[in-house]
Amino acid sequence: MFIQTEATPNPATLKFLPGREVLPEGTADFRDATAAREASPLAGRLFDINGVTGVFFGYDFVTVTKADGPDWQHLKPAILGAIMEQFMSGQPVMTSAAQARGDAAETGDEFYDKADAEIVITIKELLETRVRPAVAQDGGDITFRGFENGTVFLNMKGACSGCPSSTATLKHGIQNLLRHFVPEVQQVEQI
Repeated sequence: MFIQTEATPNPATLKFLPGREVLPEGTADFRDATAAREASPLAGRLFDINGVTGVFFGYDFVTVTKADGPDWQHLKPAILGAIMEQFMSGQPVMTSAAQARGDAAETGDEFYDKADAEIVITIKELLETRVRPAVAQDGGDITFRGFENGTVFLNMKGACSGCPSSTATLKHGIQNLLRHFVPEVQQVEQI
């Protein structure tokens, strides 16, 4: 098994491509070891590596975020080993209960006025077709959370969460795109 590694705009995060499907639908973002161990054998293995502070799963990639101290050259072999061990074992990446909770959470916490439903549909379509594919290339994801008084609220995950360039991406890239196509959008904020 050959696992490719790619840098992301976030120097504390690396993207690992195992050459196979990681999550068939949606994404999973883990920021603490306890939740990771309950939801995913792979995330649990990765959090067992000293220095790992975040794990994110996309369709065909895993991004791992590290603490300031350890160097990638010391962490990469252990991370590659954990990913390889997981896929060679044949175990699922997520527990079935965790997958069900994740599916419910993905659709559960949106907020917007029902009168803005058409605007929200357009915003979500733009995010799905133009923004999310680009963000996934960098090892992250971005999801719609709400629309209120001209402000779009988004949740940034994976490599995008805590990335030094995430503010520029949010304010200049995504905000300008949404304002161009949806005149009702005045600004974009991260939740």
